[in-house]
Amino acid sequence: MYLRRKIDDYLRSWKDDPHHKPLIVKGARQIGKTESILQFAQKSYASVVVINFAIEEKYKTIADDGYEVSCILRNISLIDPSKRFIDGDTLIFFDEIQEYPDITTALKAFNIDHRFDVICSGSLLGVNYKKIHSNSVGNKTDYQMFSMDFEEFLWAKGYSEQTVTEMLMHMVEEKPFSETEMAVFKSLFLDFCVLGGMPAVVKNYIETGLFSGALDMQRQIRLDYEEDIRKYAEGLDQAKIVSIYRNIPAQLAKENKKFQYSKIAQSARAREYAGCIDWLKDAGVVTQCFCLNFPELPLLGNYNEDKFKLYYPDTGLLISALDDEAQEDLRSNKNLGVYKGALYENFVAEAFIKQGLNLFYYINETSTLEEDFFVRSADRLIPVEVKSNRQSSRSIRNLIEQEKYGDISFGIKLGNLNVGHENNIYSFPYFCSFLIRRYIKAKYQ
Repeated sequence: MYLRRKIDDYLRSWKDDPHHKPLIVKGARQIGKTESILQFAQKSYASVVVINFAIEEKYKTIADDGYEVSCILRNISLIDPSKRFIDGDTLIFFDEIQEYPDITTALKAFNIDHRFDVICSGSLLGVNYKKIHSNSVGNKTDYQMFSMDFEEFLWAKGYSEQTVTEMLMHMVEEKPFSETEMAVFKSLFLDFCVLGGMPAVVKNYIETGLFSGALDMQRQIRLDYEEDIRKYAEGLDQAKIVSIYRNIPAQLAKENKKFQYSKIAQSARAREYAGCIDWLKDAGVVTQCFCLNFPELPLLGNYNEDKFKLYYPDTGLLISALDDEAQEDLRSNKNLGVYKGALYENFVAEAFIKQGLNLFYYINETSTLEEDFFVRSADRLIPVEVKSNRQSSRSIRNLIEQEKYGDISFGIKLGNLNVGHENNIYSFPYFCSFLIRRYIKAKYQ
């Protein structure tokens, strides 16, 4: 059973471009990179040459005679003469290239030669790029892949693109969802929150209709991530990297979600953890949300690098890291409990990252004004508030109404709400988070 992914359309467009370059698909472990690439390859090429450097170490010598295409193909054929190379109709798929990152040095030669299409994939590529002698700048295309988002989950459940289009139209036209629509989408959204977007977890749920087994699979994925830290984090304190990764759920459960090293160890200081968070980001297992110096455009360069929040890029993995009592209540009763604010905020951060949006928040020096996220249109800064209850939105109103925030004229509130509009604040249900970028483009650009 193959679950449709957004990379499917991208791969077809990439192949159809007559000037396409070798492609590198980046992303964390177990998000479905290999499966999606092979699904595309088998439908699109007469010959598919797959080389997995993790399980076929013998291929780590194929560039020993040089990075020219003829040298590499000759060595591949010597190792396995059954592999076929058909000019114009062959895909060479180098998988798990974190085990042999130097192969990317050959991409320049493949791009110039242009007889064979090449896709590379692997986890921890942000980390291992630093080991590459020459990473073929200008001769490759990078694609960042994530675990499944809510739209892909809807596809897996049998909903069509028309369903998603209609959801977007509800937002753009400010048309509330019906009671039936709200009930159905809220239920699907909670299922997705618990499951997350790891394809193996979602596939098991789709095939069985049950959540059983999901928690064990999620916990194993987190253990695999920690094993990667011990295997690949060279020159850094691996125990400190693991402690940061494990501590994120507890930090998000605080009222002040700013990441604090002192919550890991009482005497911990930022300088002792230098490079650890960067490693986790490069590995694709955490995302970082920086605090703006002031809520105004531009966003890039207008933030404090020492003040940030950390999220898991898959909320299902975050939920799997909670204590056993919370697990049982959440999976049996769909009760988010004391973690409600943290989980919804993490989900919105996940949805934004998967749309290609950067993560920023703001809190002033007196902590009297705090906003969860910011996005932008062409000329407007848009505060986004994530509400786990129905309390009033004082911070977002201040940002809209006060003259000193000149780049802000309206805001967005995401919560257990229907579509609505009042006092320049547009309200949407949580399950619409994955559509925010498309909404802004349709309405304001």
